[in-house]
Amino acid sequence: MKRLVFAILLMQLGVVETPAQSRQVEDILTLLSQGPAKGSEAAPITIIEFSDFQCSYCRKFWKETLPRLEAEYVKAGKIRFVYRHLAILGEQSVSAGRAAECAREQGKFWEYHDKLFAGQGPFAFATGNLKGYAKDLGLDSVAFNQCFDSGKYAQKVDAETGVGKMLGLRGTPSFFINGRPLIGAHPFETFQLVIEEELKETKR
Repeated sequence: MKRLVFAILLMQLGVVETPAQSRQVEDILTLLSQGPAKGSEAAPITIIEFSDFQCSYCRKFWKETLPRLEAEYVKAGKIRFVYRHLAILGEQSVSAGRAAECAREQGKFWEYHDKLFAGQGPFAFATGNLKGYAKDLGLDSVAFNQCFDSGKYAQKVDAETGVGKMLGLRGTPSFFINGRPLIGAHPFETFQLVIEEELKETKR
């Protein structure tokens, strides 16, 4: 199945598949799976989400689908869920991504991630608000502000966005479930179908 997925990704890039190119895509997905994550490293399934904090569909996934995935699969040790940036909706998307990475330095990535989606709206990601969220969460404000003002993680956010585009992603949210692409804020049942298929594959 994964071989088919890699072939499709390469077709999206407009290139003819070679063994080296197929391995390159697989290596990229493996590297991306090492980002901010929920769940056991030993989980048989890894879901990589490419997301934009300004994206309303990403917020819909966060609010409606992710909690069910966590309750039924992440907590059971069946899924490792990884977040990656696909900041395509403007400069404030990049700023929000940078801020989340600064929060990650203090062990609060997911709390800050939730704060961003909960507060999504006009001017929600202005600099003053991004710094305010850090204070609300009890982060070291001096360290956070220094991290954010320095632009420390701008390159990381841009690089992940570039990789997402290279993999053929044009919208958010986009997912790879053990390498299988799933595009859009699908309901829990769609994820469940793919996850159960993958769980059967891992038992063979």
